[in-house]
Amino acid sequence: MATVDQRPTLRTEIAGLSIPKLAAEHGTPTYAYDAQIIKDRIDDLKQFDVIRYAQKACSNLAIVDFVRKNEVCVDAVSAGEIRRALAAGYRTQGEPHPIVYTADIFDREALELCVEHNIHVNVGSADMIDQLGEVAPGRNITLRINPGFGHGHSQKTNTGGEQSKHGIWHGDVNDCLIRADRHNLVVTGVHMHIGSGTDFEHLAQVCGAMEKTVAEVGRTVNTISAGGGLPIPYRDGDERVDIGKYFELWDRVRNRIASNFGHQVRLEIEPGRYLSAESGYLITEIRAIKRMGDNLFYLVDAGFNNLARPILYGAYHPMSICPASGVDDNRSMQDVIVGGPLCESGDIFTQEEGGFVSKRSLPVANVGDFLVIECAGSYGFVMSSNYNSKPMAAELFLHNGEAFVARKRQSFEDIIRGEAIPS
Repeated sequence: MATVDQRPTLRTEIAGLSIPKLAAEHGTPTYAYDAQIIKDRIDDLKQFDVIRYAQKACSNLAIVDFVRKNEVCVDAVSAGEIRRALAAGYRTQGEPHPIVYTADIFDREALELCVEHNIHVNVGSADMIDQLGEVAPGRNITLRINPGFGHGHSQKTNTGGEQSKHGIWHGDVNDCLIRADRHNLVVTGVHMHIGSGTDFEHLAQVCGAMEKTVAEVGRTVNTISAGGGLPIPYRDGDERVDIGKYFELWDRVRNRIASNFGHQVRLEIEPGRYLSAESGYLITEIRAIKRMGDNLFYLVDAGFNNLARPILYGAYHPMSICPASGVDDNRSMQDVIVGGPLCESGDIFTQEEGGFVSKRSLPVANVGDFLVIECAGSYGFVMSSNYNSKPMAAELFLHNGEAFVARKRQSFEDIIRGEAIPS
């Protein structure tokens, strides 16, 4: 597998566009997404029959529309995401299913939307089978199976095993088939996603569990989904996942199932982070530089209200400095801690899981320079909040040499809209 070369720690452009100019026109903090990188990642996965974007990773309408135009289907995990997919132009009917609703529960709105638009459902609990069957008998469904084991770079991203809430326990498949029969629901798909990261030994176990489950369900299955969790390289020297090997493992399983059943079986993959993470850059401005004992801090105008991954599970993001002048002036390096403006000790972008603060080697910078947090296009803006009454950042979609404002920066009026003071 190829490894990622050392990334530049001093950069002046994103997708050929000047960072200081983007900041001057749109303010900071601002997310910027490079459309070409998303297209490149889509092309990586063309071997699969169906690419289904897990829009929870980055659900801006400009991105959901872009992947749709590149023949990518979409996954929705909430009523809001169903509405986003519809707003981005997705149809509700077709083969493969343009939209699939994947969840462990139906809230009332999600159930109503799935019934109204006849959206295919990937059920993650037995109760969902009964709830759908009672109001929409005779439909096709997919079972999301928890095979009893999981994987992930953090326990918080592990979606398999006894401690995970996700999916139908592998020992309960027969009960689910009985419930489906009761409502004349037909199980046409099996989905298995155990968490983030790729360990091919682990993946072989997942493939085996998939084959066993499909055999239990029977010949009604015409689609299997490998789920998501494909990693991207965050650190210099990280290896890129071998997509060819990944596909080969799943393709062998699919072919054996198809041979046993005597009909074709579609192979889906469900990338979220893999499609959007590397496209995203969070542009921030350095507003203070100060020394605390032996530690030097760069304090920027973005906080964990904008990017929560570091405080949630110690996620590492590459970073670079852009001089305010926009000129690469070959600066020397120094070890720094990068923090945000929030009234919270955990508002540190350079930290390990468990909250342990770490240092990063970055170019010498001045107040007014820009710090760019990279590989931020996945689980970045979508996890934003208004903590400390901070507005949510603007989002830019960079395509064909132009910066399209995909989301305006929140105003204070936006933040308090809907609030009221009792008379």
